[in-house]
Amino acid sequence: MEGFTLAIAAFMGISLAAASGFRVFLPPFLMALSVRSGIVDIDLIGTQFEFFTTTPAIILLGIAMLAEFAAYYVPFIDNLLDTIATPAAVISGVGMTAISLEGSEPVIQWAIAIVAGGGMSATIQTATVAARGISSTFTLGTANPLVATSENIASVALTIIALLFPILAISFATLVALLLIRRNMVKDNETNGARVA
Repeated sequence: MEGFTLAIAAFMGISLAAASGFRVFLPPFLMALSVRSGIVDIDLIGTQFEFFTTTPAIILLGIAMLAEFAAYYVPFIDNLLDTIATPAAVISGVGMTAISLEGSEPVIQWAIAIVAGGGMSATIQTATVAARGISSTFTLGTANPLVATSENIASVALTIIALLFPILAISFATLVALLLIRRNMVKDNETNGARVA
């Protein structure tokens, strides 16, 4: 894999990892469909990820995606799901990045996948957990469906942009990560200020 192609693949993978921070199963599902249909040109035949575009894998990812989307609209279950989704998002982010970099040197592939892909998905997931926690605390969970809807929209949009326009997606993913971190820092400061007063 050449320099420019490697960069584009990394941008796609890291952006899909960011989308995995919002929803674990949507990015792998849409990526599997895109690779299988030829929209995204990644040759997985004969690789460790060959199973990824099989019919059973796509069906399972689709079912898991629908279940995850629905579960975030159920009070209490959404907070419980966050405890499972946090490590799952990191694994998904690493996987999405590694798959997008298939064909590159394994050391480069896995270093980028673990550090950048896992790091990006962990950053987004941690921010969404904090947002849901704040929403649960101050609204007793009544605003959590609004949080879930915004996360669903962000995941769908970022996944589609990542698959079609990776250069735009990496900019968007970085901006979203920075905004979420900033928003949570402001909320934490407001919460800590309210405790002091």
